[in-house]
Amino acid sequence: MAQKIDAHHHLWRYNAAEYGWLDEGMQSLQLDFLPDDLVAELTKAEIDGTVAVQARQTLEETRWLLDLADQCDKILGVVGWAPIAGESFPRVLEQFEDRPKLKGLRHVIQAEPDDTYILRADFNDGIHAMLGSGLVYDILIYERHVPQAIDFVDKHPQQVFVLDHIAKPRIRDGTLHPWAESLHELAHRENVWCKVSGVVTEANWNNWTLDTLRPYLDVVVHAFSAERLMVGSDWPVCLVATGYTRWFDLLRTYFTEFTQTERDAIFGGNAVSVYGLK
Repeated sequence: MAQKIDAHHHLWRYNAAEYGWLDEGMQSLQLDFLPDDLVAELTKAEIDGTVAVQARQTLEETRWLLDLADQCDKILGVVGWAPIAGESFPRVLEQFEDRPKLKGLRHVIQAEPDDTYILRADFNDGIHAMLGSGLVYDILIYERHVPQAIDFVDKHPQQVFVLDHIAKPRIRDGTLHPWAESLHELAHRENVWCKVSGVVTEANWNNWTLDTLRPYLDVVVHAFSAERLMVGSDWPVCLVATGYTRWFDLLRTYFTEFTQTERDAIFGGNAVSVYGLK
């Protein structure tokens, strides 16, 4: 039976100073979320393994996530943070050569005040330095950043990219355009995969349905096809809008008419292949 993989979740020990983005309305997330909590969710949802993704932009957190992954056999890979735009970045990469569960890196582009940050020369020099490392780069952006992301990806045709959270369209407003057109354009780059994750948190947290989300899921499927999609929970962030099992039940319902081969790819096979999970 094909592995079922949650390709995107977080772990943290909460403190207000480091998790200030968990602001008003997200008080339910101002708690510790650790591997034992995760494993309980995986068991209920029948998920076999995961990819843990950074939530703080520190090397300390990257090392902590890798230590947790070494202790928890359900965490198959880590997408961490490193100073990609820094002069020390190549030397930092060397520090992780003996950490095989490091599968990718991510920078919180969506939080940068400069909407063109992803095109900065020093940041792109860092992405170029990743070639040969085997690391994936996860793109975390809002829909307004997709045009810049297209230019960014075009600079690195040999680098593997994974787009997080379907580029966060304005689901709450019921807005499809120009996100849909931009996403299709990005998907023409065959070195880009896409995570079906972080969707419900862009909708009305208390008043969404599958029908609310379906137009956005349809766009993503049409753009990337089953061959370049993977599912993720964005747990525990998703808890402001949905339970862990409820999210995976929704995905199973949406993809029920797809072939078994397509579902195996979307629900695990693509993540295993792209991130090199063992």
